[in-house]
Order: sequence, then structure tokens, then C-alpha cells
Amino acid sequence: MRYLAHTAHWQFLGLMTGVLAWILIMAATGLDEWRLWFVDDASVVSSGVAWVGIWRACFYSHALPAIENCRAIGFSDPFTPPEIAAAQVLMLLALLCGLLGNVGAAVAVRKVYFSVAERGNVRAAFAAAGLTYAAAGALSLAPLGWNMSAVLSNATVHFPPDFHLPAAPARQRVGSAVGVGVLAGVLMLVSAALFLGYRYAPEAPVAPEDPRTLTDPAQNGDLQGRDNPAFHIEEVS
Repeated sequence: MRYLAHTAHWQFLGLMTGVLAWILIMAATGLDEWRLWFVDDASVVSSGVAWVGIWRACFYSHALPAIENCRAIGFSDPFTPPEIAAAQVLMLLALLCGLLGNVGAAVAVRKVYFSVAERGNVRAAFAAAGLTYAAAGALSLAPLGWNMSAVLSNATVHFPPDFHLPAAPARQRVGSAVGVGVLAGVLMLVSAALFLGYRYAPEAPVAPEDPRTLTDPAQNGDLQGRDNPAFHIEEVS
């Protein structure tokens, strides 16, 4: 006999994948290495490379009082490019959707494995979790792709003078945060596909009864609770 819990093994894997993807989205959101800017003038940027994230830009310098110098990038700052401003909003929304997706997926999986009542809502719960996962994946992949395109086209950012960074680097490269974010977005979509693809297992067919067992007590094994005449003691008149 196949139980309802036997139909949700892939969805349990999808929940684990969704949790991992949410952690990776959170890591990508906080990392500074969205863009690696290589500068020719190493008088201030001693390492010759700066890390430009969606929240701040950092570099190492021996010419400034602090070894590691970071400046915040605000959403409303006039120099903030649209792809970075969009990433600040969309990545936070992706984190929120991912969290809601994980909670909804955990409730749906628990309903399958532990709940006896209201099993008719299982498929709807899985669909809601899958849609939330899909939204989280789309919200994270959109700004990642936009920033990747800006890097490949060597787009400029007109930083203020206190950033000590040129408007255009000698060259720039996609940072590790983008790779982490793309992996997280793909895993989110995989989780969404697993939950949206959930189907109830078909019920096991019931074997038809042998008509002989309904008419012939000998074939039926005499399981109706009647006494066997062979064991009756003959009355002596």
C-alpha cells in the first residue's frame, strides 16, 4: 500500500534545496564582490583592485589612514546606477519571498508526513510554496543578470571624490557574489519546479472479489462465524 507520505520525497528534497538557496541569496546580498574594478593608478588603491557591491565599495590602501577603506552606496545617492539601486530592492524582496517559501514548504511537507486531516489542501499548499520559490528565484536572477551585463559592457559609476575611485576602471570583472547569487536563483527555481510538479499518487486498485466465495461456503473458508457441522455432537434419541 502506498501512503501519502510516499508521494512527497522529491518535495522534501525541494525544501532542503530551498533552504540552501535562501542562505546563498543572503550571502550574495551581503557580499561586496559584485564587481571587481581594476585601476591603473595604485597610488591610493594599493592593491590595484576595488570591490564594488550593491551596498558599498571597498579597497585596500597604504596611502590612507585605514588599510581597508569602504564607502556606503545608498539607494537615493545621485551617483548610484540603476542596476545597483534595483539590486538593493530586488535582492531584499527575494530574501523575503525565499523565507516565506521555506515556511510554506515546511508547513506543506509537515501536512503530508504528519497530518491526517485536511489532506485535500496538500496540493494547494505545495503549489503556493512553489510559486513563492519561483518568485524568489526570478527576483534574485533579474538584478544579477543586469549587473552582469553592466560589467561585461564596462559600465561606469561616477563615484564621489571621497570614494577615491575613478569613474571608469581600466577593466572590470564579474565578482564571486554574482556567481553565488546565480547558483542560488537556479536552486530556487529547481525547488519551485519540484513543488509545482507535485501530483497525488494513484490509489492502488482494489482486486475484484471471486464470485465463488460469495456462494460456496467451502471455498470461502467458512469465515462468517458459523459453526462447522462436523463438530456437532449427534443427539441420542
